[in-house]
Amino acid sequence: MNISSLSDINFDSLFQTPVITSDLVQESDSLLINSDEDGQVFSSILDSAARLINQTNAYSNAAEEEEIKYALGETDNIHDLQIAQQKANVSLQYTVAVRDAFMSGYKELMNMQF
Repeated sequence: MNISSLSDINFDSLFQTPVITSDLVQESDSLLINSDEDGQVFSSILDSAARLINQTNAYSNAAEEEEIKYALGETDNIHDLQIAQQKANVSLQYTVAVRDAFMSGYKELMNMQF
């Protein structure tokens, strides 16, 4: 058995946790730092959330298109299908996490007694 081709594999990279960055996180951080008025902060965060939802929808639509192409036999590249599905999945998970954080903050505000 020849295993010489396995000598070039870096096994340490297989166990590293992938880092996911988001334009929304970077954008919202810069908006909170650079904005002077409270109305601008809320408006910019609301716009960022709307863009996040639109981007999530676009990833879901792209994954669905790839699934249809694969099912109809127009393409046999399952790699693109899996990438599109993973992008849609990660985007949806991030959107749900942002929504949950927003709802948690909203509930805290509603439970405050003035």
